[in-house]
Amino acid sequence: MKKVLLTTIACLAVCLLLAACAETHTGTGTSQPSETGNSTETTSKDTPIVYFTSDISAEGLVRIYEALGWNPEGKVAVKISTGEPPASNYLRPELIGDLVREVNGTIVECNTAYGGSRSSSAMHRQVAEDHGFTQIADFDLMDEEGEVEWPMTGGTHLDKIIVGSHAANYNDWVILSHFKGHAMAGFGGAIKNVGIGISSASGKVYVHTAGTKTSGSIWYDDQDAWLEALAEMVSGFSSHVGEEHIIYINVMNRLSVDCDCDGNPAEPDIHDIGILASTDPVALDQACVDLIYQAEGNESLVRRIESLHGIHTLEHAEEIGLGSRTYELVNIDD
Repeated sequence: MKKVLLTTIACLAVCLLLAACAETHTGTGTSQPSETGNSTETTSKDTPIVYFTSDISAEGLVRIYEALGWNPEGKVAVKISTGEPPASNYLRPELIGDLVREVNGTIVECNTAYGGSRSSSAMHRQVAEDHGFTQIADFDLMDEEGEVEWPMTGGTHLDKIIVGSHAANYNDWVILSHFKGHAMAGFGGAIKNVGIGISSASGKVYVHTAGTKTSGSIWYDDQDAWLEALAEMVSGFSSHVGEEHIIYINVMNRLSVDCDCDGNPAEPDIHDIGILASTDPVALDQACVDLIYQAEGNESLVRRIESLHGIHTLEHAEEIGLGSRTYELVNIDD
């Protein structure tokens, strides 16, 4: 009886969040709940759609993918985070397996630039096996045989992006991200999963240091500059691959203030919310941020986002034309 009551309360909470984010919305990134139903923007054919389901399951993940109406034309990469051992909140194989098989995808990753259990290919492959990913699909460490540079134009900090060389082997991309907090970016969603996750180890340093170097420490003293570089890397990736060849899905479960690169993350203060998907990474991440700002128990995660000026990533992403912070939220559960 107690379990049923808690489930009912959680469902009602999600419904209230969606009501607040209904219609077209321009994200604010403020610490107060956004007045999302009162935007002066109007829905048009150019307003990106963000789909939502509260069903965090393998079936729900496939349904929200199908809502996008996307038809891959070639070899499909599914970009995830394999998760740092021993106890990170990476997306479990039993959750994502059906979707990966649906798109006939190869799970892809790159090695880390900060040490840990995934900084070398041998160790990273062992983590992927231990976490169950090699049991559901082929697994490709894209920078195992080197890296390639792709051009970046229209930014402030980057004139190239540096990605794992195997990235050139894929025509279509599913960016499958666990949305959560992040100790350097404030939050991690679709943009972070591409901007850092598809970068090779030296590419990660390049982004983290706003284009100033490709080796050494990832720590940099200009927070806004590195967040801008993060958005610019994704813009370069999207331009090179072609935006029609990329879809983005964020899973809002296990909403810790800590990233999946943290092997011992803090326990979440927020209940699981749902799965969101879009062809616009800016709209998608903005919608997730807005849901966080309206969730009960959000204080720690909001503090993490604001203390690191996390919303600036989305501000700069919109400025350089990567996507729109205005979106229409569509609940596929209705």
